[in-house]
Amino acid sequence: MAALRNLSTDSLLNHAVKAPNKHGVSTDGAIAETSTASSRPISVLFVCLGNICRSPMAEAVFRSLALSDQRLGQIDSCGTGAYHEGHSPDPRTISTLQENGIVDYEHSARKIQVADFDTFDYILAMDGENLHDLLRLKTRVIKKKDAGLNKEKLSAKVMLFGDFGGMKGEQVADPYYGERNGFAIAYEQMIRFSNGFVAQVLDAPE
Repeated sequence: MAALRNLSTDSLLNHAVKAPNKHGVSTDGAIAETSTASSRPISVLFVCLGNICRSPMAEAVFRSLALSDQRLGQIDSCGTGAYHEGHSPDPRTISTLQENGIVDYEHSARKIQVADFDTFDYILAMDGENLHDLLRLKTRVIKKKDAGLNKEKLSAKVMLFGDFGGMKGEQVADPYYGERNGFAIAYEQMIRFSNGFVAQVLDAPE
């Protein structure tokens, strides 16, 4: 998927304005500001390039670990590009999940939307390039006067999912064009990052 990076921030913004978001709930702040004492649950969005390999795997793993946790709200995933919009996850993602006991996950790929920055508490990128794209888009959204959103509420915490893995800046390599074991490596990372998120955000002392 990395070879397909050709969408500009402008095209992301234009697409997002035309297609209002139907996913998610809430806003965000820094980790310390999003506490378990909040009156509403925390919502999380996972993002990669095409939303068929890494981000749906992250969503599925996170859902399985956080099952029935009342501190969490909407959990979703999307891509910075629309290359696979409407498609199911890569079969290798699904088989990796199934091999690890996650057998009921379904998802339809979608592209990041402007409203996601207003409705999710955490927007977690899989790698540095997608993080860069997300931060640029958020900056453009904040500056755009006719986006139809309350600019003061665009406070989603945009960061690398790997920052919760114990080594700040850790990225998830795109396994799309690689060997099958790339999906197994990504799965291990998703488990570790998800556990780190729970420990650092949900279970953090108030």
